[in-house]
Amino acid sequence: MNLIKLSFRMLRRDWRAGELRVLAFALVIAVGGMTTVGFFADRVQLALSRQGNQLLGADLIIFADHPLPPHYADEAQRRGLAVSIAIKFPSMAAKGEMSLLTEIKAVTAGYPLRGELRISEDFSDVSSPRPTHIAEAIPAPGSAWVDEKLMIRLGLNRGDTIELGAAHFTVAALITQEPDYSIGFINLRPRVLINKVDLPATGLVQQGSRVGYRLLVSGEDGVVENFRSWAQSHLTLGERIEGIRDARPEIKAALERAEKFLSLAALASVVLAAAAAALAVRRFTQRHLDGCAVMRCLGASQAAMLRLYLWHFAALGLIASGAGCLLGFFAQEALTFWLSGLVKAELPYPSVWPGVHGLLTGMVLLLGFALPPLLNLRSVPALRVLRRDIGMTNTHSLTGYALGLIALAVLFMWKAGDVRLGASVMGGFAAAIAVFGSLGFLLVKALAHMRGQTGGALRYGLASIRRRATASVVQAVALGLGLMALLALTLIRDDLLQNWRTSLPPDAPDHFLVNIQDDQLEPLAAFFDQHGLKRPPVFPMVRGRLTAINGKAIAAGDYADIRARRLIEREFNLSWAEEMQSDNQIIEGHWWKREDKGKAMMSLEESIAKTVGVGLGDTLTYDVAGSTFSAKITSLRKVDWDTFHVNFFVVTPPGVLEKYPATYITSFHLPPERMEVTNKLIKAFPNLLVIDVATIISQVHKVIEQVTKAVEFVFLFTLLAGLAVLYAAIASTQDERIHEAAIFRTLGARRSQLARAWAAEFAILGGLAGLFAAAGASALGYIIGEYALNLTYTFNPSIWLTGLLSGMIGVTVAGLMGTRSALSTPPLMTLRKI
Repeated sequence: MNLIKLSFRMLRRDWRAGELRVLAFALVIAVGGMTTVGFFADRVQLALSRQGNQLLGADLIIFADHPLPPHYADEAQRRGLAVSIAIKFPSMAAKGEMSLLTEIKAVTAGYPLRGELRISEDFSDVSSPRPTHIAEAIPAPGSAWVDEKLMIRLGLNRGDTIELGAAHFTVAALITQEPDYSIGFINLRPRVLINKVDLPATGLVQQGSRVGYRLLVSGEDGVVENFRSWAQSHLTLGERIEGIRDARPEIKAALERAEKFLSLAALASVVLAAAAAALAVRRFTQRHLDGCAVMRCLGASQAAMLRLYLWHFAALGLIASGAGCLLGFFAQEALTFWLSGLVKAELPYPSVWPGVHGLLTGMVLLLGFALPPLLNLRSVPALRVLRRDIGMTNTHSLTGYALGLIALAVLFMWKAGDVRLGASVMGGFAAAIAVFGSLGFLLVKALAHMRGQTGGALRYGLASIRRRATASVVQAVALGLGLMALLALTLIRDDLLQNWRTSLPPDAPDHFLVNIQDDQLEPLAAFFDQHGLKRPPVFPMVRGRLTAINGKAIAAGDYADIRARRLIEREFNLSWAEEMQSDNQIIEGHWWKREDKGKAMMSLEESIAKTVGVGLGDTLTYDVAGSTFSAKITSLRKVDWDTFHVNFFVVTPPGVLEKYPATYITSFHLPPERMEVTNKLIKAFPNLLVIDVATIISQVHKVIEQVTKAVEFVFLFTLLAGLAVLYAAIASTQDERIHEAAIFRTLGARRSQLARAWAAEFAILGGLAGLFAAAGASALGYIIGEYALNLTYTFNPSIWLTGLLSGMIGVTVAGLMGTRSALSTPPLMTLRKI
């Protein structure tokens, strides 16, 4: 207890004396920067997920092929969640003598829970966009809302009557946008929306009918996730749960990539925090060597010294980290207010977890870099009271940096939320430290030989760097890491975000044509030519059901995973191709050669292979229209779904599937001002299913733009953390410079001479740090782009000039500003202290 009291008294004394200001400032700014990133990223990610849910119509949907038990809705409502029911099934819609197979959806009040259901009362065949408005309610009993395909094919006008089973409905509105219509390729038919109270009158839902039941759920994210966990444990056969990430691979890829971009900003703050903590702890240790030597003379044991400073640092860490968390919270509030006009989505209130993470991060960083230097303090010999040259930093410093890097690695994995991303970035920084340190010592040694060829301030600057070789290298490496993080968030960030934008260009396909027949290929190509549109590539498609793996029959009941069961129950879209598409990448195995035509081989998409539990060399058997064929998996592919091009889970070489009945599918881009082409296409080819995914394309573009803005503004706080690193680096040699200035000025040196000499030293250190940062940022950008974000990184040669000039100018200016007190302190005052 006495040690704890003594530790707190030392903490108060050191604070009043200014001993802890550098370390506390670095820790507060570092934790503040990280928690700002954490809080704001948390809010942005929640907002992005909610915006994605607008395409689903809810935050969560429970699907079933049978009427859902009432306990799901009851439990959701008990938890305060909003619910709505939707029942979907195919049936014929008739007007007079004309009829058409239609997708009928019966909904309850509140539909949709997320997103917008837009309707129009304009049924004219217009070429320009129709005037629309958001539906304030669902269709009134006895009325129906229809889509444009049904309107065109049955020649409907507002007020007409259509028959659905045994009931008659009045056509009241035209559906122009429905949130969950674009999710997946299952909504291929024309559609009708009715009130659920009218469903019994139709007589269409009978025993054996193909009916899909949905329970839509929405509410606060934490409550929804808790409900999902509860519902997951109560699912029975034929039931499943989906959120937006489960429903669309394109949206899932965009949201995950958005989270990774924001994680990069958080990781940059972690790097800056580590560099600032390492420099600040080094200065603190050096300033306390004399005091520890005195305490050793008075009989303090090494164990007592260690416990004393452990309490000292633990208290400092809790206070500084807590202050940093408060700073981060209020900073992100200010940031959110600042962005209120730029971020159109309403940002939800953040959770407490970023604050908890910030507190733990601050403690791990501080103790990770402070604990081994404490071993130096506890082992300071009492003889240092008489001889100041002993008891200096020893081998524990190397151990300290190693332990600090281990702590940093753990934080990287944690903050990244992605082992691959965290490992990539951490590996890059670890390699950078090793390479920068080795090159730093070589360059310092090489610069030492240049002193004879220089004179004046430059000669003194080189001599100072050589005299403090270890300290100079540590400063250059720390500054290089900080500047590398800043460069990665500026030039590299711009390159990666630009590449992400170009991965989804403005002319990305936004319409899909399904059910194209073989004899329609030429007329369809002529249609595109006639309307001045580029002919899209057409892909063959065969429908098949997986029935056996390696000759052993399989069934949905063999799998515990819900998604695996669904894959076994459904039919796959199979295709054949001689060349692999550009948005596909082989991750295992090899693509076939021309001579492999007709061989029983297949390439499988990696996520499907993982879900079903198959790999290279396995043989899959499919049932196609009553016939079976088997093929061996010779490659696994990674598909870039967010290109919105036509892609298949299973592809074979030519000559394997041609004998089976096939249709064709294609995708193309249609400018908004050419939407009349869709109506002409439906009239010319009535059997074609036209799927409009422009809403999804627009949503992914919004995700990219919002993440870009978020990263740009988060960078302001990362820059503040970078200034903390610069401040700590300059302050780490402040005491030595005060002593040097006193001695040189006593010997007759002028302040201007010392200022020029130190400016030369700072410029050299800044130049080294800038070169290190440019090299590291280029390598880091390549690693992150190629292996973590799956984006092509384009080398930017200007980063070298930017890094060099930024390092030299920034460190020189900051160094001269930070050493003004050393130049202004009277020499006599300094010599008296010595």
